[in-house]
Amino acid sequence: MKSILLLPLLASFAIAQTNYIHYVKPLTGTQRMGHTYPGATAPFGMVQLSPDTDTLMYEKNGKYQKEVYQYCAGYQYEDRTIVGFSHTHFSGTGHSDLGDFLIMPTTGKLQLNPGTAEHPESGYRSLYAHVNEIAEPAYYKVKLDDHDILAELTATTRVGFHQYTFPKSDSAHIILDLMHGIYNYDGKNVWTFVRVENDTLVTGYRQTSGWGRTRTLYFAMAFSKPFTSYGHAKYDTSVYRGFWRKFDERKNFPEMAGRNIRAYFDFNTNENEQIKIKFALSPVSTEGALKNLLAEIPDWDFERVKSESQKQWNEELGKVSVTMLSQKDMETFYTSLYHTFLGPTLYMDVDGRYKGIDQNIHTADGFTNYSTFSLWDTYRALHPLFNILQPNRNGDMIRSMLAHYDQSVHKMLPVWSHHANENWCMIGYHSVSVIADAFVKGNLSFDAVKALAACVQTARTKYYDGLEYYMSMGYVPEDKNSSSVSKTLEYAYDDWAIAQMAKKLGNESIYNEFTNRSQNFVNVFDTKIGFARPKLSDGTWRADFNTLSTHGQGFIEGNSWNYSLHVPHDVPEMIALIGGRKKFTAYLDSLFMMHLPDEFFAETEDITREGIIGNYVHGNEPSHHVPYLYNWTDQPWKTQERVRQILKLKYSNTPDGLSGNDDCGQMSAWYIFSALGFYPVAPGSEQYSIGSPLVKTASIKLENGKTITIEVKNQSEKNVYVQKILLNGKEWKNNYFLHSDLMNGADIVFEMGEKRKR
Repeated sequence: MKSILLLPLLASFAIAQTNYIHYVKPLTGTQRMGHTYPGATAPFGMVQLSPDTDTLMYEKNGKYQKEVYQYCAGYQYEDRTIVGFSHTHFSGTGHSDLGDFLIMPTTGKLQLNPGTAEHPESGYRSLYAHVNEIAEPAYYKVKLDDHDILAELTATTRVGFHQYTFPKSDSAHIILDLMHGIYNYDGKNVWTFVRVENDTLVTGYRQTSGWGRTRTLYFAMAFSKPFTSYGHAKYDTSVYRGFWRKFDERKNFPEMAGRNIRAYFDFNTNENEQIKIKFALSPVSTEGALKNLLAEIPDWDFERVKSESQKQWNEELGKVSVTMLSQKDMETFYTSLYHTFLGPTLYMDVDGRYKGIDQNIHTADGFTNYSTFSLWDTYRALHPLFNILQPNRNGDMIRSMLAHYDQSVHKMLPVWSHHANENWCMIGYHSVSVIADAFVKGNLSFDAVKALAACVQTARTKYYDGLEYYMSMGYVPEDKNSSSVSKTLEYAYDDWAIAQMAKKLGNESIYNEFTNRSQNFVNVFDTKIGFARPKLSDGTWRADFNTLSTHGQGFIEGNSWNYSLHVPHDVPEMIALIGGRKKFTAYLDSLFMMHLPDEFFAETEDITREGIIGNYVHGNEPSHHVPYLYNWTDQPWKTQERVRQILKLKYSNTPDGLSGNDDCGQMSAWYIFSALGFYPVAPGSEQYSIGSPLVKTASIKLENGKTITIEVKNQSEKNVYVQKILLNGKEWKNNYFLHSDLMNGADIVFEMGEKRKR
């Protein structure tokens, strides 16, 4: 088999440019912040089936175990063993959950513990080699060396499809581990249940209390061949067993229930015999999982399912057709595009039913329900990218957010939600940015009046994360609420987004209220030093302030150098607060050119030196708009220089090709926008700030039937500076495009050169 590192581009596809999956190399994040996974999934699939390479616990000796952070997505490229294949994963998040329903095929003596990486023979895990590993969209293949089993995975939206080729054996096993999970700890499993319906069908569920504290997921598991026997081991510590103790539940007993269970199913196999498994998920019931299974994979044709799922990927990836200077750039581009279509994830059965945030069952009426909203990250570029490439799907995501609002006892839009749970991760209320950006850019697929009311109610929820102080004092005081400066700045931006939506709807009172609130950022700027800094409730600045430190200084995932630039909605006023254009330009220059000592990020687990340029932290989202801010200075060519530098230094087609968490597609969406030549600095505005395109040509197929074409003349590694732009044949003098200019169909020509000009 071909290595994951050497996935070739077939000559016929290089000519036709139609099989886009051959440009995709799913990155895995060898650097400890990458956290993506090389699994099998359909676009935006509920099932995200992937190998997991270790099983570290979240805690050790009663404390957080830092090493677990490497396993946010379950897979680490440097690991030598695989413990199995689980059905749910996050792509590149800084915290984690999921890893549900791990399956592992084995031969020989039955072992129900995973063993250790140092001694894989002590459990069911297996050694593997990358030379025997292939990862493609909707397909994963690996040889499990210790068991001499070839494992292949594919998936539809709701069903994972396993194909295992066994050696001749009278002791072949399929292990179903319901204890396994990502970010596991004692007590995370609330309950698990398995029911053997017959000798080829098993159903059940798993309930956990983790990042999503009331999460239940159901399954239906069908085998292509009857098992000869089955059983389970229970690892519960409870003394109480009720009257179930009259049975020997361990072997061939058709009900398995407990907090911690590992089940097994035995087979006799001939040489090269294949055992296939269809594993369907449902947020509602085992009945729903069965319906999903029968609807999406009614037969046992693995190659057909793989082919059809890869066809779906080709259709999605084919929305953007590009040529670039190198094969490496092509693979980096399409891998990034692939990442942007992994989530948010569909979250409902084929009949439209799903579990809501109120833990009741609802039916999505006229829309597709989605989950996995990492909004602190994805409001910046991922959802704006969807407004170009996936506007209908983005409309359904917004309708899903509004359903969340209807079901919320807090009457708030999602902050960071997954699997019918609000986990409240990170800050701000960035659903309002996603909604306002879509509406301002012409998406009318949702009830805008209702959406505005939901935005306003969310922004007026006083008990949420310092909002009471923000509303009454005009800022969040650091002595009352931590990360106060970051919160003040992000709330101010979100308020501006609400105001833009209100303006378009003609709601003057809301527009005025939230325009005024959007200026609250001025209250945390100390103009004497030219930085944003924490202010106390008595109106004084907090003493002992360090602009480089990320700890205890009023910021989250950034320092004052980064966050003082977080006023995307009013860049001119931000420039004035920092000291004017000349000083602002010098500020940006210093940010990119200074040396940041190790002490200022040594304790920040999601950033290493690979993720920074000077003090510019590309590995964390708050800085993603910063390279484009030179467009507001007298030296806009520096935006072009820095954007091209980041595209080349912080992205690659190698397993460690991300310089920070992909964060559900945000890091990759930055690459897609920037490679095309423009970026949404302030979602909620129609403007895209112009940078330095990396593509040679691009053709973007829009859902309205129009096309955006981009031609880059004199493209080269050295010609990073824009000399001239033509939009629809006319010279374009602005340093931004408008969304309406693009969505009506546009022909854009960039003329590039070595000379600093625009």
